[in-house]
Amino acid sequence: MATISVVGAGSWGTALAIVLADNNHTVKLWARREDLAEEVNEKHTNEKYLPGITLPDGIKATSSLEECVKGSEAILLVTPTKALREVLPELKTYLNNPVTIIHASKGIEPDTSKRISEVIEEEIPESLRKAVVVLSGPSHAEEVSLRHPTTVTVSSKSIEEAEFVQDLFINSNFRVYTNHDIIGVELGGALKNIIALGAGLSDGLGYGDNAKAALITRGLAEIARLGAAMGANPLTFMGLTGIGDLVVTCTSVHSRNWRAGNLLGKGNNLEEVLENMGMVVEGVRTTKAAYYLAKEQNVEMPITSVLFEVLFNNKAAKDGVDQLMGRLRTHETEDLTSLLADRFELNPKEL
Repeated sequence: MATISVVGAGSWGTALAIVLADNNHTVKLWARREDLAEEVNEKHTNEKYLPGITLPDGIKATSSLEECVKGSEAILLVTPTKALREVLPELKTYLNNPVTIIHASKGIEPDTSKRISEVIEEEIPESLRKAVVVLSGPSHAEEVSLRHPTTVTVSSKSIEEAEFVQDLFINSNFRVYTNHDIIGVELGGALKNIIALGAGLSDGLGYGDNAKAALITRGLAEIARLGAAMGANPLTFMGLTGIGDLVVTCTSVHSRNWRAGNLLGKGNNLEEVLENMGMVVEGVRTTKAAYYLAKEQNVEMPITSVLFEVLFNNKAAKDGVDQLMGRLRTHETEDLTSLLADRFELNPKEL
């Protein structure tokens, strides 16, 4: 059994700590607030983020980052993307030996357009990390904490480290696959939050299932376009971190991004929505990052572009949807055919 540090005691970090504790690992959970650490240790609950859930005795919380990471074989980062640049420089000062660094955050850094693994590699010297491993897939914290069947994927530049992390987490309730495509796994997990905002917005406007199905499907197409431009395998987006994550995030009331979009569709402004949510909505920051990244990569992302205008330029939600419906006609599979042809060096007419 391993000793694992979980950095971040929100709903997702706490849920993953439960999985690890169920597998009999020693789990140290870092909470920024001392009162939350005391609640976890004394009451075995985290009522703000996972109400009604009793935590395993094997989870020990602390508000000291140094105490949390000391002596661990693996560190699981589950902080909001905007907090990473703050946490990582402090974390590295407490590392004496190389450790496996796992991250389960789903986002892109807006100012740099970097994926989370790239941010980690910048901040943590190679001498202090064995590898960076990404954990992603369709997985609501609320359902994971109830031990409902869940399937995710892990990816790394090192297949050995990915398999190590697979073994840490896998059990009868939490199935873990490996995937070689770290770029695709990270981008799928991050960009689906944008489409979930759009799905929630559509529902908030009362447009029903037809519109939401179209958003999910065409959202997958633009995720694949940007992913391929950045070196991902387009087929990755047909799996857990693409279609899987899109379905669960765009259709569930557990989804923060869907709920935020739903409030926007009902007429709330962004400031009101974020205040109402009380938790980080990663899709908002990711929309801004992906908007500029798409321009940099010369990739067309119409849903992302419209959401950027709604979120940051006060475009009316209904006007945004009308803009999408009024786009020039095109062939549905043209983009995917081109992506696959480029990837596998085929003639598009053969597909």
